[in-house]
Amino acid sequence: MKKNYQVIVLVALLSFSCNNSESDNNQAETILMDAENLANVKLLIENNDSKLRFAFNQLIQEAETALKENPVSVTDKKKLPPSGNKHDYASYSRYWWPDPNEPSGLPYIRRDGETNPDSQSLEYSDRQRIGTLGFNTETLGLAYYLTGKEKYAIKAAELLRTWFLDEETRMNPNVNHAQIRPGHNQGTKSGVLDGRLMIGALEGSLLISSSSALSKNEQLRLKKWAAAYFEWLTTSEFALEEAASKNNHGSFYDVQALYFALYSEKKEAASQIAQKFIQRRLYNQIREDGSMPEEIARTRPLFYSIYNLHAMFLVAHLAQKVDVDVYEIDKVDSRLRAGLNYLIPYTDPNNQWPHSTIGDTDRMKLFIILQMADRIYQDQDYLKEVDVLSFEKRKIQRSNLVFPIIR
Repeated sequence: MKKNYQVIVLVALLSFSCNNSESDNNQAETILMDAENLANVKLLIENNDSKLRFAFNQLIQEAETALKENPVSVTDKKKLPPSGNKHDYASYSRYWWPDPNEPSGLPYIRRDGETNPDSQSLEYSDRQRIGTLGFNTETLGLAYYLTGKEKYAIKAAELLRTWFLDEETRMNPNVNHAQIRPGHNQGTKSGVLDGRLMIGALEGSLLISSSSALSKNEQLRLKKWAAAYFEWLTTSEFALEEAASKNNHGSFYDVQALYFALYSEKKEAASQIAQKFIQRRLYNQIREDGSMPEEIARTRPLFYSIYNLHAMFLVAHLAQKVDVDVYEIDKVDSRLRAGLNYLIPYTDPNNQWPHSTIGDTDRMKLFIILQMADRIYQDQDYLKEVDVLSFEKRKIQRSNLVFPIIR
């Protein structure tokens, strides 16, 4: 499969090498997404590649939907956050519920793995909005890059302006009031996790950088916003408590810190984060056999094991930007690879996870990780493992067009 894909890419590149000035002018200087892979995919799509058409059609369908949606803002919620400032992001902890034994319901109690639907309320919480921002802006950015149609760039720029730049609607660069637990606090360290969803939006800004839809001045202001958020992320006592987390929260903290450092051109800071990751996260969170004790202790252990591994692969990919090998490519005992190999048998939905768990886990979540692993660890065909997953679902995955992505 891998050799056939490489041949297709080579043919496409040769076909367009003599007449590709338009594509050359539209190269994306992305940070998270692999730019070389994006360029190859663009050529394949221009050449009507049959294998990619399903994922491409799905992307365009989602982009057309995004065109019709209004831009979102933290100022849309009807209830002010605890700070009283409408520009502050606010959300409520997913697994915390009113205490049925208390008339007021306060203080809330934890029911791990069970989502309180009120935590997703658009009236009080920005959680759904920040997710919509990240997904729609990334979608529109990719659609613009792959088609060159300005309508997608114009809409993406509108979303970015509304969330990050316009004085009336912009978000303050912090998540001090994320994942509030009523009766306990006005925001929790675990809420820092919400910030990861802005990465898709900022990648979208890079995907439309060749368009005039977003001015150079606006691009600079986005970098300044990212720098201010990075400053909060690395100096706030609140955020640093999250950095000390020893599970997926710590891993995703590093995804954010590394990305925002790179986006705001703080390469030395990014290098330091990447260098510390191997011991701080990999060796402290993944055992030699590949298991992750902190994730296995949860009520949804397979979901959180995959979730944490995804974060680690994202860091490994970003770390390459500063020449740090988190993948440990040449090491037989790579801890990252051990984590993947531990989970591979459970790619098959028919293989039962051996630990107690609430509900089912979507095994398709491993698809993206296996695609990344297949490109990095050349001595093993990791893509063969995806054959047990539904082809109908596999063929429309966005990661067929671009890797890696964050969700």
